[in-house]
Amino acid sequence: QVQLVESGGGLVQPGGSLRLSCAASGSIFSIYTMGWYRQAPGKQRELVATLTTDASTNYADSVKGRFTISRDNAKNTVYLQMNSLKPEDTAVYYCHADAIRRTIGVTSIYEYDYWGKGTLVTVSS
Repeated sequence: QVQLVESGGGLVQPGGSLRLSCAASGSIFSIYTMGWYRQAPGKQRELVATLTTDASTNYADSVKGRFTISRDNAKNTVYLQMNSLKPEDTAVYYCHADAIRRTIGVTSIYEYDYWGKGTLVTVSS
């Protein structure tokens, strides 16, 4: 079983910064895509940023130039550095992992579409 555990959320003033982390565990050999999504109250979950193992990134237009996604493949961890935060960035941020190669004994299996439980980011003065 794959587990994703997020950390780093909290309350920050407008213009401030936060860094989110998400660590994946569960006999993982590699993860092709790791990313972040968010869901604000009363809204649908939306893409924030994704990063593949071949360094392909995808950002929502609303966060380009302010947020940076990075990852440590050796630790199966993805980060989201959020700068110049705005009140509209307030949301629960979810970690996502896709195309996960796991090793169970001598066998490799692939699993898809795992989510963390989310971490709350509140931007308010």
